[in-house]
Amino acid sequence: MTRLQDRPIVISADTLATAASLAWHQRLAQLIRSAGSTAFPAMLERTLHELTGFDTILINTYKGSHRPLLIHDNYPPGRREQGIERYLSQAYLLDPFFKAVHDGLDTSAYRLRELAPDRFESSEYYHHYYRALGLSDEIGLFARVDADVVMVVSLGFRGDGPRVTRRDMLALRHIAPVVDALLGEYWKWQGHGFQASLEEREPVEAAFDSFGQEALTQREREIVRLLLAGHSTKSAARELDISDGTVKVHRKHIYQRLEVSSQSQLFRLFLDHVALVSRQQGG
Repeated sequence: MTRLQDRPIVISADTLATAASLAWHQRLAQLIRSAGSTAFPAMLERTLHELTGFDTILINTYKGSHRPLLIHDNYPPGRREQGIERYLSQAYLLDPFFKAVHDGLDTSAYRLRELAPDRFESSEYYHHYYRALGLSDEIGLFARVDADVVMVVSLGFRGDGPRVTRRDMLALRHIAPVVDALLGEYWKWQGHGFQASLEEREPVEAAFDSFGQEALTQREREIVRLLLAGHSTKSAARELDISDGTVKVHRKHIYQRLEVSSQSQLFRLFLDHVALVSRQQGG
């Protein structure tokens, strides 16, 4: 079988001879030269912004279930608590991008809706994190920079801005192999400065396992996780290979035993528990 990288590249001289092509390749040359430097993330931000007019950018590093380590962002001070601190300390556990990394997603560009559960946009997490920031969409460029380390460039798009088009996605998917290679070089030269911090960041994955453990069964805690992540009753039933009716019965018991009456209250109770676990680990 012919590998993709072994196939001949068919591109015309006319395509490369344009002024736009020259400007683009000059920018790529700058990126390549700066790949190993501390200035690379900011330069990558500027280059990607020329392709797609995103509003926010986060470059996070993930290792296993450890809390993500932020490498670069463009959030103003007034939005950092909502957009960054809460995500890094609590919300990342419900993030479809984090789950995709955890599940071993291949290197490429992915739209949020491609990775999210079926009722994600109706979930409390989506309203608490995306809606509160005014974001309606997100694209992630995934790059495996080490055997157990993945970097994700998350591009956020506001609801009142231009919509993500098919052409935007194609452009990002076409450049994804270049971003993957460049982030690999960046990590090779700069990763040693982050590695210790990344490993020190204790995972709060235990928060899911311990949430409601005194009141809920193991199956009920599994259902809590799926519902909080944005799965519908039908989707949760599929994930657990049980009937929709069984999920509904479990959900009723969950609400009764945790003394909540809504998804919003369940979500708040969970965040409070994650914050407690995080403080205990920090202590």
